[in-house]
Amino acid sequence: MSDTLASFNRLSRGEAERRLLACCGSHAWASRVAAGRPYASLAAVTQAADDVWAQLSHSDWLEAFGAHPRIGESGGRSPASSNREQKGIMSGKQETLAVLAEGNRLYEERFGHVFLISAAGRSARDVLAALRLRIENDLATELDVAAEEQRKITQLRLKSMLSS
Repeated sequence: MSDTLASFNRLSRGEAERRLLACCGSHAWASRVAAGRPYASLAAVTQAADDVWAQLSHSDWLEAFGAHPRIGESGGRSPASSNREQKGIMSGKQETLAVLAEGNRLYEERFGHVFLISAAGRSARDVLAALRLRIENDLATELDVAAEEQRKITQLRLKSMLSS
């Protein structure tokens, strides 16, 4: 067990939940993952994170989505993580970012939540192409796709938090 994981296991429940909320903005998720401590390994935490995520309600998913800034913008519950993950997008051409901003607006009108995509390693053009495809989804399909993207983001952030 790493020192970081051992330290996480020793946190108060409230502090563990606060740190987990930086990985995923669902209070139900953070509470359940924190309650599962102590974890023997990083693999055990990440598996628990996935198991809890799969059991949450759609409203819990939407709460998590709401903790993110629009793609191509700063902010959200974890601005440093978002900025790091969106580095490739933020360096896109201004025209592409403007089209992405308009796509974000149309997506939110259609689905009622931010366009969520695991942005690490992606360019603004890649994300714009994904947005154009996904905006054609029906509501139920898109909710599932966005939930999977949130799961990927959560895993990335959880591993970063427990590996540093």
